[in-house]
Amino acid sequence: MSFLFIIFLVVLLFIGIPVAFSTSITPLIIMIIEKGNFNIDTAIISTKMFSGINKFTLLAIPLFLLAGRLMNVGGMTDKIFKFADVLIGHWKGGMGHTNILASVIFAGMTGSALSDAAGLGMIELKAMRDAGYDDDFALAITGASSLIGPIIPPSIAAVIYAVLAGASIGKVLIAGIIPGLLMAIMLMIMVTFYVRKKNYPTRKRASFSEILHSFRDSILELITPLIIIGGMLSGFFTATEAAAIAVLYTFIIGTFVYKAFNLNNLIEVLYETAKDTACIMFIMAAASFYGWLLIRSRIPIIVLEFLTSLTQNRLIILFIINLFLLFIGCFMETIAALSIVVPILVPVLSKFQIDPVHFGVIIILNLVIGLLTPPFGEVLFVLHKISKVPLERIIKCILPFLIPLLITLLLIIIFPPIVTWLPSIAFVR
Repeated sequence: MSFLFIIFLVVLLFIGIPVAFSTSITPLIIMIIEKGNFNIDTAIISTKMFSGINKFTLLAIPLFLLAGRLMNVGGMTDKIFKFADVLIGHWKGGMGHTNILASVIFAGMTGSALSDAAGLGMIELKAMRDAGYDDDFALAITGASSLIGPIIPPSIAAVIYAVLAGASIGKVLIAGIIPGLLMAIMLMIMVTFYVRKKNYPTRKRASFSEILHSFRDSILELITPLIIIGGMLSGFFTATEAAAIAVLYTFIIGTFVYKAFNLNNLIEVLYETAKDTACIMFIMAAASFYGWLLIRSRIPIIVLEFLTSLTQNRLIILFIINLFLLFIGCFMETIAALSIVVPILVPVLSKFQIDPVHFGVIIILNLVIGLLTPPFGEVLFVLHKISKVPLERIIKCILPFLIPLLITLLLIIIFPPIVTWLPSIAFVR
């Protein structure tokens, strides 16, 4: 039966059935086969699906999505990029470094690679083109730096993983701070080597007064990640409360300071947020039903027995799982992949004493790397849309910038304290 479970899911995904439907139809088919007729208990299905999304903590998802969209509409992304440019734009290949720093700041507000690539990415790409940078470099660093978004809190992927794995949402969110900064450092090192033989322009070092002026101009935006991350680190509020405060703060700034919101764009923002939330919640509900039958069919136990037959070494197990996740990430969207894979791997964590917080950052970084890899890398399609550059060219120029991301992944696998140290000292609720 477990063999059929996998076959049906793979076939449905292969023929193009959306993940939410595939993960709903697969257990439904299995139940029909088990009973030998169509007389199945629909109450179980509805109960399992509803229980999967009937969690207060999941309220953080629409709130973080809404906060990110309000920031884009409110024009806050432009100020963030300008501040980053004033700080480090004079470095060799300065616009590349500026791109990365802006993504780090923006990551502390939205928690989505696609929001970064679509919102901040348009500003970054235009600025780099205007400054004389070629499209290959501009697109590569814009795509690579956008992956910092789902790692540094707030992170929608981290919330979903924590709910599925039964881990602390606050700890999983906070755990992404140091790995996210490490990603930025690795990308900056890559930029430094990449631009050595390039004759890219550099801007004059900004004076102290220019830095101060830019800081004053963008201080309201810079406060946002401090409120979100600082509040969670101090234990002053939970992840869900942080999301609500981010929405309220962003709305007040956009309405009363920048006067960027009107009835039309607010309706559009709410509509897009509701649509995205409905898609995510449908996937989560289907994943709950799928996960229930997955456990009942003993598939996690079968996977565990298979892995233990290969080795008892925790590090080797992690490497095996990572190779599998990197492959999955090439073909499946992050949230969908989390919904399918996490219920299978949770028993493995306890068996090999793998910290679920540590593994959370590993699996999220693994899967978001897939956003930059063909054939279904969503960030690739966003970059193609905003730049009009052929997709084949974008893929080719981005490949070298996967190296620092993979090095970061390797480091956090080998050295767990990179991930676990900060959550261990934070007053996370």
